[in-house]
Amino acid sequence: MDLSTLGTLGTEIRNDRTAELDRMPVSELLSVMNAEDQTVALAVRDALPQIGDAVEAITHSLRRGGRLIYIGAGTSGRIGLLDAVECPPTFGTPPEQVVGLLAGGPGAFIVAVEGAEDEPARAVADLDEIGVNERDTVVGLAASGRTPYVVGGLQHAAAAGAVTVSVACNRDALVSRYADIPIEVVTGPEVLTGSTRLKGGTAEKMVCNMLSTASMVRLGKVYGNLMVDMRATNGKLVDRARRMVSQATGADADSVARALDAAGGHAKTAIVMLLAGFTAEEAAQRLAQAEGDTRTAVGHS
Repeated sequence: MDLSTLGTLGTEIRNDRTAELDRMPVSELLSVMNAEDQTVALAVRDALPQIGDAVEAITHSLRRGGRLIYIGAGTSGRIGLLDAVECPPTFGTPPEQVVGLLAGGPGAFIVAVEGAEDEPARAVADLDEIGVNERDTVVGLAASGRTPYVVGGLQHAAAAGAVTVSVACNRDALVSRYADIPIEVVTGPEVLTGSTRLKGGTAEKMVCNMLSTASMVRLGKVYGNLMVDMRATNGKLVDRARRMVSQATGADADSVARALDAAGGHAKTAIVMLLAGFTAEEAAQRLAQAEGDTRTAVGHS
């Protein structure tokens, strides 16, 4: 891929505000980093319409048995993988429903495999291995907006009939040309020239947070603002489940404990039991009929 224009990208040019970074006292260095980071949320705000379109596509995919598939290289790929692995404990999703593909394989999360990003064929092979299809939504993450691995992945996903989304941190990004829904969060020059693990990475993390969280909310994985499909797999989460059921229902501690015990520790089931007066079996059946939506299962909006 042509590298002749790489140095002109907004994420690659020098930041005038940090030209003397190596001479700054620590307090000033941290202050300028903090000031630059504050611009990221505003850049994300400008892309909210496109992020919303992506949420709708992802929700549609998940409702019809498809997947949210993140694909990226380096920091971008690690951020996608991080978001994917957090979905099962947070939202009770099966591990295969939200997937993160990282150039160079899972081992590249710990040890960088820098050359992998230049090989679009790797993305084709990675997507073929998981059987990408027309029910999926594939989100290509590339801070620079030109990563060959991501371009190749988006092209292949589109050929398989999947909805394609790109996330880049430059305007008029190359990856945008290969996406049904291009998201461009223009973060500008980095504090450390070209180090897109900084503002670029922060922007990508914010976008991924929105894509997965908003989609799961739309799927009924949340009741109010409570993560009621969370898996209570340790002491802290068991306590959180108890508090969630209490907050959602107003029930006393003993009633909450009995309901959670009958529901196998599943907060959503316990909430439906207590709010609607169901047994655990009845609550589970109502949730299944309501496609997991708590309010529908309870019978009120």
